[in-house]
Amino acid sequence: MGDKGEQLGIMPLYQAREVAKTRNLDLVEVAATAEPPVCRLLDYGKYKYEQAKKEREAKKSQRVSLLREVRLRPKIGAHDFEAKARSARKLLDGGDKVKVTVLFRGREITHPEIAWKLLQRMAESLKDIASAEGQPSMMGRRMNVVLSPMTTQKPRKIKEAIKET
Repeated sequence: MGDKGEQLGIMPLYQAREVAKTRNLDLVEVAATAEPPVCRLLDYGKYKYEQAKKEREAKKSQRVSLLREVRLRPKIGAHDFEAKARSARKLLDGGDKVKVTVLFRGREITHPEIAWKLLQRMAESLKDIASAEGQPSMMGRRMNVVLSPMTTQKPRKIKEAIKET
């Protein structure tokens, strides 16, 4: 193919190189497995630049969701629980998933129902912005549940501040 997309037909390699040289373009092999191999005439530097530009645009529109963790204990106080809930809310507002974990020490593990109620209370307090992914599950001496934001969240405030300056 030529630089404007027209077909130049089948030609020997030396002739294709000459055509590319006269037009100040590069000869790029597009389909090596085809019989005969398909080549294009194009400015390779410009092509690479356009590809990099497309990749940057695609990367800009992606949102990486992190899994953040908030740890609780079975005997947590009411005020401490509210502080942890505010912390989880802030993380969820930022668009991250939050893993709420209750850590057991010593004989506390004999009362998993306390942790279950604690995790249910956390999910209930954040139900307006998050939904639980499954039920709380026990893993060793920890019980946890993952909360994910309801919608694809707005960009983080840090990014907005950078754009304003």
